[in-house]
Amino acid sequence: MNFELSEEHLMIQKAARDFAQNELKPGVIERDEQQKFPAEQVKKMGELGFMGMMVDPKYGGGGLDTVSYVLAMEEISKVDASASVVMSVNNSLVCWGLEKYGTEEQKQKYLVPLAKGEIIGAFCLSEPEAGSDATSQHTTAIDNGDHYVLNGTKNWITNGSTASVYLVMAQTDASKKHRGINTLIVEKNTPGFSIGPKENKLGIRGSDTHSLMFTDVKVPKANRIGEDGFGFKFAMTTLAGGRIGIASQALGIASGAYELALQYSKERKAFGVPISQHQAIQFKLADMATEIDAARMLCLKAAWEKDNRLDYSLSSSMAKLFASRVAMETTVEAVQIHGGYGFVKEFHVERLMRDAKITQIYEGTSEVQKIVISRSILTK
Repeated sequence: MNFELSEEHLMIQKAARDFAQNELKPGVIERDEQQKFPAEQVKKMGELGFMGMMVDPKYGGGGLDTVSYVLAMEEISKVDASASVVMSVNNSLVCWGLEKYGTEEQKQKYLVPLAKGEIIGAFCLSEPEAGSDATSQHTTAIDNGDHYVLNGTKNWITNGSTASVYLVMAQTDASKKHRGINTLIVEKNTPGFSIGPKENKLGIRGSDTHSLMFTDVKVPKANRIGEDGFGFKFAMTTLAGGRIGIASQALGIASGAYELALQYSKERKAFGVPISQHQAIQFKLADMATEIDAARMLCLKAAWEKDNRLDYSLSSSMAKLFASRVAMETTVEAVQIHGGYGFVKEFHVERLMRDAKITQIYEGTSEVQKIVISRSILTK
């Protein structure tokens, strides 16, 4: 087993690190305070190829592997989780699903500009009564010959107002339950489609999270992804890969907080010596470093399995479950190591602590991950 990164992997990692430090870090505190979407930074991410990393170059993507994606996500997330969630949704949930299951016409029309970062996409599954229970879709897509008529509400949608393309899950035939769900591609300016107010969130405040409303929205049959009734399987398969992205985001948040705490511990003095020389701080740092490395191994394992066309649903759930927990624990300890300075915004760790919490919730809560993991290990 080879744990050494290739030269290409190291180049991608460095490019992402340099971008995060030079382009994302300046202004990140202000964007968080003002809930300002990082529009200029996301545009540059597209120009650098970070918005369609794994997409085939013939569709405008980078043609890179999932390991490269994990490395880039970690570096971006160390600095700005609001930017990295935009990157994650566009790569993992939108581009991947379209490339894997879309028609050639859909790929040319939507995937190409998405992969190039010319536009961004959104993945619309959650509803007021369909979060963890994704089978309970109340949004309906009534078959009306050559088109569907879409009605309903979607909640907690990342890129809600900035996306141009929305992948919407909706119930076409309730009698078939989850087998009656379809995924439809909806364009932003379609009549009957409206966007609710921006959510005022604890963390990832720079990302735009909205409710979306669909009132008699006509969607052409050509915009359905896959066969009739394929929507639920599409969502679950896509989310399995999405969890690698969010696990990598959690990993980045944790490693970013650890690096700040480590640096601070060498500079801050107490009782005449740097606090890094006190065993209480040394033990905290040792635990943080060990757990972060374990989380990184889980993320890279899931990525490797995906790249090698193995079943990665178990490993991606394990990675997300563990990395999100490590993100919470590490950021709390980073604040503690900083003491009073950790409680103020200019030292960054309080923001990372707030950002960490969402990684235990979206794209499948930690409780849902435990259901996926336990079902997998009990059926072997």
